[in-house]
Amino acid sequence: MSTISPPPPGVEGQGFFATSLDSAIGLARANSIWPLPFATSCCGIEFMATMGAHYDLGRFGSERLSFSPRQADLLMVMGTISKKMGPILRHVYEQMAEPRWVIAVGACASSGGIFDTYSVLQGIDKVIPVDVYVPGCPPRPEQIIEGVMKIQELVKTESLRRRDLPEYQELLKSYGIK
Repeated sequence: MSTISPPPPGVEGQGFFATSLDSAIGLARANSIWPLPFATSCCGIEFMATMGAHYDLGRFGSERLSFSPRQADLLMVMGTISKKMGPILRHVYEQMAEPRWVIAVGACASSGGIFDTYSVLQGIDKVIPVDVYVPGCPPRPEQIIEGVMKIQELVKTESLRRRDLPEYQELLKSYGIK
């Protein structure tokens, strides 16, 4: 049984509904997220199951996968990222238009996982800012869906001007991103 997303807070009456522009745009953005999967190993297989008919990530407004960073607003990094791939991942992130969000799926993307070696990046948060971490090795499709739902909550409540705030600019500057 599907449910309709509740309306944002506002004033209701017969034949009209008034709310803030932030709430209306947040609701629209949250239910039309276009993910870019950056999958390198077993977490990518679990993501494929998440997109399948049994779990169907399309129910959450993320049906259209984008394999172009310029058309995506959610970067889903899944699997082991080597240090040589770090600059490429960062380049993909920089090509995405604002607003953009990032999910680190699995132990390897979040912290390097069991691969504590010289060649594996110990968490993608060393090269790009991360909004949501999904734990597991590999995480179940339900966990990936929960991560997407956490991003939706962030998107719904985020101010339209958050990306212009000095705190956000400082965060990007700490990563060396302009």
